[in-house]
Amino acid sequence: MDVIVAFAVALLVFPIASPVTSLSSNYYDKTCPNLESTVSSTVKKAMLNDKTVPAALLRMHFHDCFVRGCDGSVLLESKGKNQAEKDGPPNISLHAFYSGGPTWDVPKGRLDGRISKATETRQLPAPTFNISQLQQSFSQRGLSMADLVALSGGHTLGFSHCSSFQNRIHNFSATVDVDPSLNPSFAASLRSVCPAHNKVKNAGATMDPSTTTFDNAYYKLLLQGKSLFSSDQSLLTTSKTKTLVSKFARSQGEFQKAFVNSMIKMSSITGGQEIRLDCKVVN
Repeated sequence: MDVIVAFAVALLVFPIASPVTSLSSNYYDKTCPNLESTVSSTVKKAMLNDKTVPAALLRMHFHDCFVRGCDGSVLLESKGKNQAEKDGPPNISLHAFYSGGPTWDVPKGRLDGRISKATETRQLPAPTFNISQLQQSFSQRGLSMADLVALSGGHTLGFSHCSSFQNRIHNFSATVDVDPSLNPSFAASLRSVCPAHNKVKNAGATMDPSTTTFDNAYYKLLLQGKSLFSSDQSLLTTSKTKTLVSKFARSQGEFQKAFVNSMIKMSSITGGQEIRLDCKVVN
């Protein structure tokens, strides 16, 4: 099963007869035996029309798991005076929704959450975070520094708006305009598409040149000073995380193995209370 289908299976919920007691890769074998093939064909069909689907699914899965666990709360619609997670600033671009990569059996059987608040999206790691802030954010969810480095490899897919890396290419500090850790030619290219007073709404840059392929290019570029976010660059500020970055840059196999382990670990963060009949509203 493709890496993107794995994200989709972890996000989607199908009605079952009994409450969840634990996650299992064969949870739906009796109640929905065609689950994975159904999700797979749906994702493939969507990708034929939109190549950004893999990055969107990956980002949605990460955002869902980091707020109240992997409970599908990011799918809930805003209602009345409550602004739901999907309408919080970090998730606005999720509305747009086979890149290759590793395969794994997805533990299934999560319950859906009943609470979704836009204000709680502030808990998501920001692209401006330093290594201490990232470590705290991940450790609060039972994830290690190794998980941080492995899951950051998801930045190999997708596109970023200027606002997420503007701090690195304009007014970086009181004395330096551009982050000195950036490759000069790379910084110049970013400044050309994201000028200081940018007025182009969707201006930005791809996460790496192979933006629709799930590979280890992210780590190679990071070592060359060609990462977009401050949070990416921060992975080179401790010996432990830098060693892992170098390891994954050398070996796509090592990266994919670590990524699978960390994805299973993150997707096992649960916190739901029910099985929704409609994924967009609580029962």
